[in-house]
Amino acid sequence: MERETSLYIPTGVRAEKELFNGFGKRELLQSAAGSLAGGVVAVVLWLTAANVALTVVTLLSGIFGSVLMCTRDQNNQSVVDQVSSLIRFHRSQQIYPYRMMDEWEITERE
Repeated sequence: MERETSLYIPTGVRAEKELFNGFGKRELLQSAAGSLAGGVVAVVLWLTAANVALTVVTLLSGIFGSVLMCTRDQNNQSVVDQVSSLIRFHRSQQIYPYRMMDEWEITERE
């Protein structure tokens, strides 16, 4: 008799506690760093242009963009993770040089 067994794979299980769906402590630290970078850009714009609207829009865009890029999706990857994977793949070895040898010729010499 053939008995079929099924495997249940749960979805949406997270290893860490999250503040909201796809955004935990690690993502909070990443987005804080991105928000600080956006703040630095906003300060530079304020010092050069002295435009309040441009400064506020730049600051809010930096905060919103960093949170958006650090939030994980259904596949448990964020935009930051995907870009880092692409960079790591690009830096890895892509060409594997080899030299073809005749294995029968080697055994005859021995």
